[in-house]
Amino acid sequence: MSEISAGILLHRHGPSGRELLLVHPGGPFWARKDEAAWSIPKGLIDPNEALEAAARREFAEEVGTVPEGVLAPLGEFKLSSGKQLVVFALEGDFDPKTLISNSFEMEWPPRSGQRQSFPEVDRAGWFSLDAARTKLHLGQRALVDALLAHTGP
Repeated sequence: MSEISAGILLHRHGPSGRELLLVHPGGPFWARKDEAAWSIPKGLIDPNEALEAAARREFAEEVGTVPEGVLAPLGEFKLSSGKQLVVFALEGDFDPKTLISNSFEMEWPPRSGQRQSFPEVDRAGWFSLDAARTKLHLGQRALVDALLAHTGP
């Protein structure tokens, strides 16, 4: 059975139209990557955890705030990793300057025996729909169309 992740696609009406909140993964592997490197706040569900609860928990862990409001199901998406991603849409706002992410630890540099801590998410930003299609991981680009089908332009 494949792993299941849950996430929230936060969107708002910005100065140039609809915008999506995306997050950039922290750590040395992603430091110099931009195109196809961004994601929505998401993560693995815990055993027996409700999907909406997992999506809110993961958003809070990666962004630093628990999103308020009714979550609208956007569907399930298969990622290149084989994971299933269950996504909920939520209209709302967030100031990327207030980002507070949890961290993870890994051996770095490789085979050095030294462990370093890195933020799970190193930055967040609002992107137009066209920019989001470029920034998002390939497996998450379908989220833009799913949001448009749910909300309209």
